[in-house]
Amino acid sequence: KPGPTAAVIDSQTAPTTQAGGPRGFDPGKRLHGRKRHIVTDTNGLLLAVHVHPANVQDVHGAVPLLEHLREHFPGLQHVFADRVYRGKQLLDALSHCGRRTIDIVQRPPGVKGFQLLPRRWVVERTFAWFGRCRRLSKDFEGSAATEVAWLLVAHLRLLTRRLARLQHAF
Repeated sequence: KPGPTAAVIDSQTAPTTQAGGPRGFDPGKRLHGRKRHIVTDTNGLLLAVHVHPANVQDVHGAVPLLEHLREHFPGLQHVFADRVYRGKQLLDALSHCGRRTIDIVQRPPGVKGFQLLPRRWVVERTFAWFGRCRRLSKDFEGSAATEVAWLLVAHLRLLTRRLARLQHAF
């Protein structure tokens, strides 16, 4: 049973409609909505997803997601993250989950603007794949569970298209 040994984590804030269930304000993005936390393998395929109000900090939103990963992928040992996840807070919260390293991928000093960072672009590409789905451009759902379901449907759509493309190649 092969399983991932490394993963990449990130979050995305999505605006919600007025009728769209629990939401919060993300001061960094200046949006009212929800955050979509995802963990992908090093190829960009979805391993886990967690949706919560946007006012929850990324470090706090990552804890239940990484705990969930421990149950389903016990061989996962290394997680790449951006600088929002740095500090002892996340490591202390996950100390009971066993031996796992969290590698913070930062921009080189002095670089301004966009910089392609190793391993981090994988999770950003997955968010771009989700951006192709009109239903995910804004969070229209009344509950976070429904939003998770739509994210999984979008990922399933991607996987089935890839399988169909492989089948036509042979």
